[in-house]
Amino acid sequence: MAGIDEVGRGPLAGPVTAAAVILDPDNIPSGLRDSKQLSPARRKKLAEQIMRCATVSIAHATVAEIDRLNILHAALLAMDRAAAALTADHHLIDGNRIPPGLRDRAEWIVQGDARCLSIAAASIVAKVTRDRIMVDLAQQHPGYGWDRNAGYPTPEHLAALQKLGVTPAHRRSFAPVHKML
Repeated sequence: MAGIDEVGRGPLAGPVTAAAVILDPDNIPSGLRDSKQLSPARRKKLAEQIMRCATVSIAHATVAEIDRLNILHAALLAMDRAAAALTADHHLIDGNRIPPGLRDRAEWIVQGDARCLSIAAASIVAKVTRDRIMVDLAQQHPGYGWDRNAGYPTPEHLAALQKLGVTPAHRRSFAPVHKML
């Protein structure tokens, strides 16, 4: 059984990232919980442990896919991609939607990242992975604070959009970016 979660629906920039995790029942890292309830340092440490002791798949939907499909369908696509790289018989999905490729092999769990260890593990891996991507994008596009705000529409990011303009990493279909174009 694999737990699946995604991160990055709300930001104005960067991909949406999904992870699928099959935990080893005999080697579950202690302290697994929803990634939002963990400090960045604890998330990073747990992600490293999860990568060592579990079967993990990470996938993304690009900015272009987000703009073409919309954020919901892009997130479902990323989850489908993450699941496709594993050989799980069943999938537990955080939220209230099942990705199209998993229709007969999955169930959704609202607040699953707080209720299911494999989904919590997926949320941690996805968050740490996407945060690393945003740090890299922050180096490519300085001034937006993506290493601190992960592309979310913080005052710093919105001010930078006004001052510096739209980058290729921005989601053009999202209102603050779309209005600038």
